[in-house]
Amino acid sequence: MKNKAFIIPIIFFFVVVIFYFTKHQSSPRIAKVGSLAPDIELTDTQDNKLKLSELKGNVVFINFWASWCQPCIDEIPTIEVLYRYLSGNTNFKMITILFQDDENRVFRYMKQQGYTFPIYRNPDGSAAKRFGITGVPETFIIDKKGILRDKVVGPLEWDTQPVIQSFLNLINE
Repeated sequence: MKNKAFIIPIIFFFVVVIFYFTKHQSSPRIAKVGSLAPDIELTDTQDNKLKLSELKGNVVFINFWASWCQPCIDEIPTIEVLYRYLSGNTNFKMITILFQDDENRVFRYMKQQGYTFPIYRNPDGSAAKRFGITGVPETFIIDKKGILRDKVVGPLEWDTQPVIQSFLNLINE
């Protein structure tokens, strides 16, 4: 009887330990403000690969969006203005990532509207998982050291002077 009372807690302990390590090894780390941004891999419209880690030394704007999302569509003109304003700065990179969308419809829409900001694909959804997005639009700002500095859930007017100045401040850090 003494052995059973001793063995059951030991078995329980090992089950908990195995569950803990299995859970933490199989799920990727989700991005948190103040921490190093996850290293995601994306594909651009020309099928060129891009790893986020390759952009270290740049301030990076990452926006998850979709053409079926009205708040995304409302936000896009301001993203275009931000892109045109900062795209000449060698320390700024913009990444917009399609989220569960039809690429052909998006490319037609972009062409019709005259938008020029870069679009990336991540068909397996791993980037959205690594950043822990809950919907679109969601935007992440990464500093030159690769640290996630801000997360914006929902649309924002990216073309306002205070927002542009905040990017210029990050670029000049």
